[in-house]
Amino acid sequence: MTTYVITVPGTFLRDVDDAARSELARSLASHHTDLSETEDVELLTVHEDGTFSVRLEIEASDRATAEDEAVRLAGGALQELGFSEKDAPLGPPAVTGIEGEF
Repeated sequence: MTTYVITVPGTFLRDVDDAARSELARSLASHHTDLSETEDVELLTVHEDGTFSVRLEIEASDRATAEDEAVRLAGGALQELGFSEKDAPLGPPAVTGIEGEF
């Protein structure tokens, strides 16, 4: 297995307050561990224009599986906070870090 850091971009199309941002980060915190902390990677970045990036560590056998899982996790966490796909659409995921056996 390989650990991938996957960045999932998105855009909040309705207001998101600090409490919702904190809750989103808390719900995804288990996917932000040693590799991200060592590389000083932020779990969640939200810009003033509503765009955001979520960076998650995913253990998977290949890149495509890791990207799919990251989108599933990010989308699920957003839905739990009341953000539909229309409220916070996600963009294409990208591998932004990798650690593992090759």
